[in-house]
Amino acid sequence: MNRGSALRALSLSLLLLVCVAGCGYHVAGSTSALPKNIHTIAVPALENKTAGYRIEQRLTAATIHEFLIKTPYHIVSEPENGDAVLTGKVLQLEAVPLLFSPTTASNPTTSRATTMLLTVKCEITLTDRTSGKILYHTDNFVFRNEYEISTDVKSFFEEQDPALERIAQDFAQRLVAAVTENY
Repeated sequence: MNRGSALRALSLSLLLLVCVAGCGYHVAGSTSALPKNIHTIAVPALENKTAGYRIEQRLTAATIHEFLIKTPYHIVSEPENGDAVLTGKVLQLEAVPLLFSPTTASNPTTSRATTMLLTVKCEITLTDRTSGKILYHTDNFVFRNEYEISTDVKSFFEEQDPALERIAQDFAQRLVAAVTENY
């Protein structure tokens, strides 16, 4: 291929790239289905209707963090200072063992859970504060994910806080996407 043909091929490739980039495609989650008058979202603490200790605090903090890093909205905690208010209740928190460690010759009858399925069920509502219009509502926002746990008791308690942080972060990612993309 001579130099002129290579230059034409490169120019054609760049032109094609520019045309494709302008076709209206966008990355999922980069736009919002919320009204244009919403600039500030109030996110007060979720209510905890479960026996899970302070789970609502972790989920609320992770949700605020996710809004801040993934959306253009200003986030406040006081409902009277927001254009919209996100309220919610943690209705159910359940952890069920999925996988167990294999039994051994020295211990043929006992095995321990190595993977848990965590399910969090919430009621979530986003309301336009000035009009009172409900922008998003579900009484069945269900988050499920699998988490590996250590079979060593000492390690398990050391892992508990980081594991809850990962759970809260995963929950918040799904919640913010659901609210802003209105799924």
